[in-house]
Amino acid sequence: MTDKDPVKPSAKLCLVAETRRGSEWCAIVAAALDATAAVTLILTPANGASSIVADDARPLVELAQKYDCAALLVDDAATARDVGADGVHLTWRDGIETAYGIARGELGPRSIVGVEAGTSRHDAMTLGEAGADYVAFTPSAAADTDLDAQADLIAWWSDLFVVPAVAFAPGPAEQTARLAQSGADFIALHVPAGLAPDAIEDWARSALAAVAAVPIETDAA
Repeated sequence: MTDKDPVKPSAKLCLVAETRRGSEWCAIVAAALDATAAVTLILTPANGASSIVADDARPLVELAQKYDCAALLVDDAATARDVGADGVHLTWRDGIETAYGIARGELGPRSIVGVEAGTSRHDAMTLGEAGADYVAFTPSAAADTDLDAQADLIAWWSDLFVVPAVAFAPGPAEQTARLAQSGADFIALHVPAGLAPDAIEDWARSALAAVAAVPIETDAA
């Protein structure tokens, strides 16, 4: 590749983090936001809890917004509004279109409402037409066949629709790269809880390399 070769734009990074308590966890998330320049932070319930605690989410929402990063809460529009988050991320379920309509009605048109379509093309199209700010495609497992199906969905979506596609990456860099090259606008990666803040930079470097721009094939002159 030469400097004059056209390149596809890199996918942007979204980070997914549990709403853990304590300054140590905030420091880890801050380091991840700083090192990756992520555009979105998706906050999930902590330690397998069924819901997000507002007092735990608020410091992380404020932290994300200091980094000019949108903060979204998973499946909890009421708490998102209470803590000043930028919106919600809705996980896939039966009746996801109804869940989207309820969240949009509660938060209004200015908030972000992103929605998982799982592996359903029908749900993805319905949600995109309804006004979802992005459609997320999630793997059903970490098997290569599921990764292939997820990558095919992203490629199909990016070729036909303008609503951004988010790919939840299973983790390994080569799988992240595969999803980015399939045309995902955003790659969602989980912030590793086991790393110290000073080790996040190496993790971030690997993540950024995986979603780096790739050459576009062109005909020879």
